Order: sequence, then structure tokens, then C-alpha cells
Amino acid sequence: MGGKMSISRTLSVLAVAGALSIAACAGAQAASQVKVTVNNTVITSGDIAKRVAFIRLQRQKGGADEAKKQLVDEVLKRAEIARLGQSVSTQEVDAAFARFAGGNKLSPEQLGKILDQAGVGVEHFKQYIAVQMSWPRAVNFRYGNSSRLQGADLVKRMMEGGGNKPVTTEYFLQQVIFVIPEKKRGAITAKRQAEANASRSQFPGCETSKVFAANYRDVSIRNLGRMLAQQLPDEWKPLVEKAGENGTTGTRVTEKGVEYLAICKKREVNDDTAAEIVFRAEDIGKKKTGGEDPNSEKYLEELRKKAQIVNK
Repeated sequence: MGGKMSISRTLSVLAVAGALSIAACAGAQAASQVKVTVNNTVITSGDIAKRVAFIRLQRQKGGADEAKKQLVDEVLKRAEIARLGQSVSTQEVDAAFARFAGGNKLSPEQLGKILDQAGVGVEHFKQYIAVQMSWPRAVNFRYGNSSRLQGADLVKRMMEGGGNKPVTTEYFLQQVIFVIPEKKRGAITAKRQAEANASRSQFPGCETSKVFAANYRDVSIRNLGRMLAQQLPDEWKPLVEKAGENGTTGTRVTEKGVEYLAICKKREVNDDTAAEIVFRAEDIGKKKTGGEDPNSEKYLEELRKKAQIVNK
């Protein structure tokens, strides 16, 4: 996506931001002039200066030309993401920002100061995060159905595996959220996590979970329904697999508060739907090890060809 590094790798070098020259800041704060228009969306010299500072922060090569190219691509992606309604929420971006700060042993406030001092700025970086997180959704929305395995393709894949449908684990899950208001985030997180951990041994099961939640302050229950092992989010998968049937997972602090999942039902399945999901997960895994989804660049190239890009 937009940059040449993953977000997590990008943030792994933020601790050295203080070593950047003051000149980067001065450039980012200079009076802005329109340098490029992309379908009537302007990119200013100030935007370019911030991206140049960001490239330096990543210890990557490239000056104003590379910065301009990245920003043009991001404008195209952002417009397409909005058109398709595939954007992540502001809360998800803020949570990602906080996670990245924590991964560098910084508070969000400290990370913000580093970004400001480096000439990047919090808003510029959050916009970058939003595109990085949302673009795969747009690509999947566009190409997801075309990658589905049906009929002869599904049979062919099964025959390659000896003629048997792959077996996977099916879960029925509920999400238990000990809500923490954003203004109280940090101040009461430890207390709420202790409450959530203590409540796990009292969880009565999914059928009466809402009655259970009523005994606690600001606790909500969300039915997640059927989910196969391959569909579990990466951050929850090890916790779900470790939990026993009719049990609960360990807790996690998220943008909503403190959460854990309840395992309502668990069984082994090998129907056609499960087989397709298993095979698709295998294919996605191969794409990840081989680099970025090739559909991403193909999609972006289509957008470039249709766009009106005017350099000033």
C-alpha cells in the first residue's frame, strides 16, 4: 500500500525521530503552495514537505518527487475507499496510533510530539494510517468475489488434497466488552481489566450472558455468530484456540475498552463452505509471504489512468 514499509515497521524507527534535522520541521511549516491537483483535490508544498520528513523518518530514500508520488497515490486510494464505503473508523485509526505508540514504549502524546518535532505531524500520520488500513478492504471489496472457489475449482483443490474436504474448527462466539469512555482511557483501564478478568470465572454461558452483563456497570454483549478458525482476527486467534469449549478467552485492551470472547459452541466441520474458506486462507497466506496483493497495484494503476493529475 501507499508507503514502501508496513505500518508496524514504520513505527519501529520512530524512537530515533529526535535525530532528524530541524530543517525538516522548517520545510514542513513553510508557506504552502498548490503543487499538484488530483481530480480537483490539491496537494500542497506543505503536504509534500511533511511526506519528505516522513520518508526520512522511515530511513527511506527519496525526496520531493517520491513524496509527491506517494501522496498522489494516497489521494486516489482515499477517494476510491470513500466511494466504496470501505473506510476504517476514526476510532480504529486512533486505536492503531495508540498501539504503535505503545509498541515503541511511548504514550500517544509522546509519539505526537516526536511527529511534530520531525515535521510530520499527527494528522498527516493518521491519514497515512487510515489509508494503509482501509485500502486492503477496498481491494478485497473489488476482487474478493472473483477469488471465490466454486464448483470445479473447489473439487480440483479437494482432489489435490487426496479427495477429502479439509477439516477445520467452527466457533460460535460472543464478545464481552467492559466499556471504557475515551476520556477515562488510561485512568481506569487497569481497574476495568481487573473487573473483566474476575468476571470470566462467573460467566454463565452465552444463553444468559445478557442477564450476566446487567450485574456489571457498562458491560455490553455482542453476538459474533459463526466463525471458522481461518476467519478469526489475528489478535484473537491464539486466545480463542487456547480457550476450551463453553469457556472464555483472556482479556484484551482495545479501542472500546477491555474485551474477552465467550466460546458458545465449538466443533469440527468439513462442509463446502468450510472447504472454500480454508483454501482461500491458504491462498491469502501465500500472497502475504510473496509480498503485496498483486490486485492492489493493478487496481491503483486503473485509478491512475482515469485520474486527472495536474502538476503546477
